[in-house]
Amino acid sequence: MIAAGLVLLALGLADLARQAVHRHRWVALAAVLIVVLALGVVVDAVPAAAMALAVTTGWVWLMPVGAPARAGVWPAVAVFGLATASVAWIAPRSEPGLIGPVWRMPVPGGELTPDHAVLVIGAAVFLLESANVVVRAALGTHALPARTGGERTPRSAEPRHPPPVSDGFVIPPRPPLPGAPARDEPPEPEGGSADDAVPLPERPSLKGGRLIGPLERILVFALTLAGAYALLAAALAAKGIVRFPEISRDDAGDRAEYFLVGSLVSWVLALASAFLVWWGFGHAR
Repeated sequence: MIAAGLVLLALGLADLARQAVHRHRWVALAAVLIVVLALGVVVDAVPAAAMALAVTTGWVWLMPVGAPARAGVWPAVAVFGLATASVAWIAPRSEPGLIGPVWRMPVPGGELTPDHAVLVIGAAVFLLESANVVVRAALGTHALPARTGGERTPRSAEPRHPPPVSDGFVIPPRPPLPGAPARDEPPEPEGGSADDAVPLPERPSLKGGRLIGPLERILVFALTLAGAYALLAAALAAKGIVRFPEISRDDAGDRAEYFLVGSLVSWVLALASAFLVWWGFGHAR
């Protein structure tokens, strides 16, 4: 069980570091690896920590930031398969390592062991950013147009505002209607091109979409473990109701497809994490 917790924790911390640090990213990843290895020493699980470091190295290479995933969502499937095997075959220890003799954390129904604590924290940290990486891989963001051949896109053709973000993934912009003028494009000045015009100030873009996905997964994770299935169903239904006006205006169906695929992958990850924790706690009984 401790191996599953360390693997999920290492992946979650590595993706949080990649999201937060844009320069010298390798320094942040090295710090994450050192923290995981130190935790493995404290809980007397150095082999499990070494396995977590190896899995994290492969994950970072297969699921790069800002580039297409090299293997789709299969790395996530392999990670959860490995975690499930760890929970099924490795029972929680009562006094693991240096922290065992001083660890006392009673909870309703028994006592929380360090192995259980690492598993719960690792699953929650994985759902914060690593799940966003998996969702983007499932949506295939590599299908979005990219610059090729070293050609520079004129400023007049670049979007003035970033594409909308919903639940942690990018929604492709709706194509303009035939004959409709381009939005937010200033009229071309006399005696010059649009490139010589004074650029319009950019409007502030909300970052709420990047928070909705993690918060939603943590909510699904917590409600599933608490057995509050009625509240879980109400929360998922409420999201569909809130998104319905936006989806109903999408004639091409792109937004509806992105919403359904992204939401289903996000929910599956949260439910799978909750299942691992539930199985781990059941293993101790």
